[in-house]
Amino acid sequence: MAKEIIAEAEASMKKTVEVVKKEYASLRAGRATPALLDKVMVNYYGTPTPVTQMANISAPEARLLVIQPWDKSTIPEIERAIMKSDLGINPASDGTVIRLAIPQLTQERRQELVKVIKKKAEDGRVAVRNVRRDANEALKAMEKKGELTEDELRRSQEEVQKLTDKYIKEIDQITANKEKEIMQV
Repeated sequence: MAKEIIAEAEASMKKTVEVVKKEYASLRAGRATPALLDKVMVNYYGTPTPVTQMANISAPEARLLVIQPWDKSTIPEIERAIMKSDLGINPASDGTVIRLAIPQLTQERRQELVKVIKKKAEDGRVAVRNVRRDANEALKAMEKKGELTEDELRRSQEEVQKLTDKYIKEIDQITANKEKEIMQV
């Protein structure tokens, strides 16, 4: 039973790390990646639809994204959605494809992005610690019911702490890499 709680905690911590990675992928770091458009929703016949489900998105150059909608009539809606998004990029269309030129980041914008990254990292660390707290509470409840001995409780809590340390370290590593990527001129 204690093993199940620990396994569940580890799965939740892994998911938290994945969420942090996804959040970082959608941040603009001066390079064009299709992941930048993951959160852009287009009004497609009255239904909010992710642009990634409406078009092929490619990055032929380091600072250029090309969006090829399957339905050419959606180009104005896709452009509108990109302009409304927080990307700060103006789309250029030739009637068949939309081009997004990714501008160089200013030093000021880089520092703002680093602050955003650090906040997301802290949110991730807090989420991992919350999983640890929940797991430890479940283990203590098992001990109170007599399902675990004191020694088993201590060992299980140490295991949960090791997992917590491992995943917080992973979040810190991902954060350091993303920060380095953003600060590169």
